[in-house]
Amino acid sequence: MPQTEMIAQNLTRDLNIMTMFLSDLSDADLMVRPVEGANHAIWQLGHLVVSESHLVNAAHPGAVPPTPAVFAEKFKKDNAKIDDPNFFPKKAEILDAFTKGRNATVAWVKTLTPADLDRPITGPTARFADSIGLMLVNLPWHSSMHAGQIQVLRRKLNKPILI
Repeated sequence: MPQTEMIAQNLTRDLNIMTMFLSDLSDADLMVRPVEGANHAIWQLGHLVVSESHLVNAAHPGAVPPTPAVFAEKFKKDNAKIDDPNFFPKKAEILDAFTKGRNATVAWVKTLTPADLDRPITGPTARFADSIGLMLVNLPWHSSMHAGQIQVLRRKLNKPILI
């Protein structure tokens, strides 16, 4: 199996897992902080949408559609402290943006050659990954880290264990 196909499948499975973890959580659930000082899940999900669009488009401008303009403002790091549910978009809107962005990333990955995976990434994004291939394998790692935090929220809310 080509590397690009493995990466595309991993990105798709990661999307499916995140969708499953969020499936029975309401908008109100997503505003609950699992512990004091932790980010709520609605901010984490929006952060994933914004960061993936930023990272992929830094590697290859225009590879995926930009996120909705309001997302860049709403999901800044400092806004993770906001507890007003009316400040943030609803789960359905954010999950739709995450799904569309991830599907666009997967479609772009399928156009890449093995040599493309070695192409360097420069600028501030290089601190996350210095090549296209490394950036692409880091995307599921990033969302999995947040999915782990969502699992703590699920436990706090007495939701079923899904995996």
